[in-house]
Amino acid sequence: MISLRQHAVSLVAVLLAIAIGVVLGSQTLAADLLAGLRADKTDLRQQVDGLGAQNHRLTGELDGADRFIAGSAGRILGGALGGRSVVVFTTPDADAADVEAVSKGLETAGATVPGRIALTDAFTDATEGDRLRTAITNVIPAGAQLRTGGVDQGSMAGDLLGMVLLLDPANAQPRSTPQELSLVLETLRGGGFLAYGDTPVQPAQLAVVVTGNGAKAAEHGQGSNLARFAGGLRGRGAGVVLAGRAGAAEGAGPIASVRSDADLATTLTTVDNLDREIGRVTAVLGLTEQLNGGAGRYGTGAKATSLTLAALPG
Repeated sequence: MISLRQHAVSLVAVLLAIAIGVVLGSQTLAADLLAGLRADKTDLRQQVDGLGAQNHRLTGELDGADRFIAGSAGRILGGALGGRSVVVFTTPDADAADVEAVSKGLETAGATVPGRIALTDAFTDATEGDRLRTAITNVIPAGAQLRTGGVDQGSMAGDLLGMVLLLDPANAQPRSTPQELSLVLETLRGGGFLAYGDTPVQPAQLAVVVTGNGAKAAEHGQGSNLARFAGGLRGRGAGVVLAGRAGAAEGAGPIASVRSDADLATTLTTVDNLDREIGRVTAVLGLTEQLNGGAGRYGTGAKATSLTLAALPG
């Protein structure tokens, strides 16, 4: 007969065997798991290295393409805008290098730049809308009327500045006197909406609006107001291009706002890769498209239809 002591010893032995089995099993499982994790780590490292090498190669190709396009800009742009005049507008987030590159490209294309105007944060900030609209209505040239279709600050500002700064597409003549133009610009500069240099800004046939990456586009409707401003300009002139960087084509960005609006998308040309030479060249060539009655969406961002114009001038 088995005694209680023998029964307890047997039970302890069984439990000990189970415990030893669990420990040995867990060690085996842990070893297998560790080996698997090491294999995964090695595989991921190889993938990262491969993607890094691919990224390095693609970056080198892009840089090489930039150098080639920059070196060929004279042949690509030469004479494309001969005899034309272009006023350049810049937004607060526009990159200085982009602005200079576009201005240089316009000159390479044979265009003159009779003025460069910087739009301030107040210009596109919806909280400044009432103040801007009041300033606009107080300086409308005698006998002139703003279009009735847009009552928002962006549309009104684009309409007024287009009226006084862009030549009439029908006869290439100014639609305001020098005094009226000066009053408009000085009033808006005095209100903190515009900034420009000491040299008087002269009317032009075309306009380029250079913006940035759209970092503050969602704040107080700045992106949509800038889009409507460009649209207001286009309604008065022979052509307008809105150009910026990738972020401007996303979310509430000004380029995204244009491309999401059926009317604006068919009248304005937009370029979303102004940080690359191909985008800078396209921004200039886009004006030739505008002069011919066309409008395109270029770059690599959302709703872009192609990288650049399908047919280059000449």
